[in-house]
Amino acid sequence: MGKKKKAADRLVVQNAAKTLFANIRFASVDNPIRSLVLTSSVPNEGKSTVSIQLAAAIAQSGKRVLLVEVDMRRRSLADMLGVHTRGGLYAVLSEQMPLRAAIVPTSQGFDFLDSEPHIPNPVDILASKRFAGLIDKLSRDYDFVVYDTPPVGTFVDAAVLSTLVDATALVVRENFARRDEVANAYEQLRKADANVIGAVMNYCETETSEYYYAYYNKEGKRVKEHDAAAEVAASPAVMPSKRGARSHAAMGPSDTF
Repeated sequence: MGKKKKAADRLVVQNAAKTLFANIRFASVDNPIRSLVLTSSVPNEGKSTVSIQLAAAIAQSGKRVLLVEVDMRRRSLADMLGVHTRGGLYAVLSEQMPLRAAIVPTSQGFDFLDSEPHIPNPVDILASKRFAGLIDKLSRDYDFVVYDTPPVGTFVDAAVLSTLVDATALVVRENFARRDEVANAYEQLRKADANVIGAVMNYCETETSEYYYAYYNKEGKRVKEHDAAAEVAASPAVMPSKRGARSHAAMGPSDTF
């Protein structure tokens, strides 16, 4: 049973990542999104896990994908991916290492560019012309680039980087971040003129069905699926909505991990 449950959970995560990628593509049909910042309002919302799963889903679609570690204060992607790099963003920007030598392949089908720890003045680096030039080159070299950044509610890195990419998505952990923290994070991105295409609801309870919809009553409380019919019969105000779509910041794609 344990192995079957793990396999089912893994399938749910993979399907959610594929759905998220589809929603990102549909978010801007006329101007396709090819570079995306993923951030959150506070730490520990699972943003890096979402970044990895999204990059893997895009790679599985046949596209050439690069995942970039932009958290220069608390990097975690290399350990999560089980890869070792000889250098990262700082080495490339300071011309200590060519870009092709810093980028490493992963077992999940996408490339990875790390960031060295304890880099001084990360915001100054992100705001530099040299970094903007790197962003432009990566967009030319890859079909899609995912940037994993620190929480925007803690550092301004994501807000700065959001001005250089096609779109930004906010990862929100269910029953973790407070409403005001999420709202403030979205407002900070909006003030930076970021193209916020939506929110990704993370750490959600999942049903066995691949296509799970959450139901909400008129008070905004979620109802279990087996109770939904009774709620609908009792109140015509109840409407089915895909999980996470109720978030104030979730104006576009919103999926479950």
